[in-house]
Amino acid sequence: MHGFVAPIAMVMAHSVTATRFSPRTRRNLLRILPFGVIWFLLAQVFLISDYGAAGSFADVPDTAIVLDARVYLFASLAVAVIGCMVGAVELLYLNRRLSRYGLTTKLVAKTLFYMALLTGVMVVTFPIAAALEMGTGLGDPRVRERLGDFLISKTSLATGVQLTTSLVASLFYAEIAEHMGPQVLTNFITGRYHTPKEERRVFLFSDMKASTTIAERLGHRQYFELLRAYYDALADAIVDHGGQVYQYIGDEIVVSWPEDAGVRDAACLRCVLRMKGDLEARAGEFRSRFGVVPEFRAGLQTGPATTGELGALKKDIVFSGDVLNQTARIQALCKDHGVDLLLGGELRRRLDAEGPWGFTSLGRQLLRGKDEAVEVFAVEPA
Repeated sequence: MHGFVAPIAMVMAHSVTATRFSPRTRRNLLRILPFGVIWFLLAQVFLISDYGAAGSFADVPDTAIVLDARVYLFASLAVAVIGCMVGAVELLYLNRRLSRYGLTTKLVAKTLFYMALLTGVMVVTFPIAAALEMGTGLGDPRVRERLGDFLISKTSLATGVQLTTSLVASLFYAEIAEHMGPQVLTNFITGRYHTPKEERRVFLFSDMKASTTIAERLGHRQYFELLRAYYDALADAIVDHGGQVYQYIGDEIVVSWPEDAGVRDAACLRCVLRMKGDLEARAGEFRSRFGVVPEFRAGLQTGPATTGELGALKKDIVFSGDVLNQTARIQALCKDHGVDLLLGGELRRRLDAEGPWGFTSLGRQLLRGKDEAVEVFAVEPA
């Protein structure tokens, strides 16, 4: 495993400078922006319901803001920004900060945090909207007076309920996206794979070495904790190289890329090298917690796959095609040849980027269950 560590610095440095927006940045944006959309849409719903209850936008309580074009634009922009801010705080800070705590502690901490946040939002945004309505500045004593009246009125309670509803809806979305994966949820919502589509994709199959022996030694509960830490150690590499986790199967993980994204700058290969390096970087943690440092073997291949929604009782977006079977069989050959990483000839022909690695052909291999032999290459760190 040490042979893979030398090129890791080069791989990481290259991945940071290769694109203006890294895959991690794009992923975070795609996770955060739906919060802004949800808050914006719900604000329009509340606006329409308020209009229906009052009869007109001008017929509002004295403690509320009379809506005109400038106030509407400010309010719409403000709720969208607030939604994105909540998304950033939730996904990039709170989730990580509270990940080690139980559900009750999480709920209490988040409730207190967001109560303070939403109160601050009302205190900041109401004076701005009031100043816009009155055509004056924030220093006008009338603005402070209206803020005081608003905070002790039923209008502030109604506003708090609306903000809380937007918060709950966006957090509910976040929980669903966290379990399904944001890209999978987006595909379901847009119906992209409602009709099966054929597309070329790169697949990575990785399998932990000696997992059965490790499980017997640690026991089921401790082994499960090892798997958690193991997958956590691999996550950053997958995100930073644009991979999408397709399945966790025990100690095996299946990652996929659209072919263009997977072969561009050899992202799929760099991902595996980074995964190896990240595991070694946390070797001390694994050794102290579990008495063992996990390692894995991996296979890579590209080819056509049919992608679509499948399932009667539970729907998933499923890949099917010979490329998945090939990749699984190529990964299985690693043990026979005493190597940690193999890739198929089809993928090798599409990798034009140079890097800290070399390829050694193992010739055409007859994969289990296949009639035609496939050329296989071993990857060796330079």
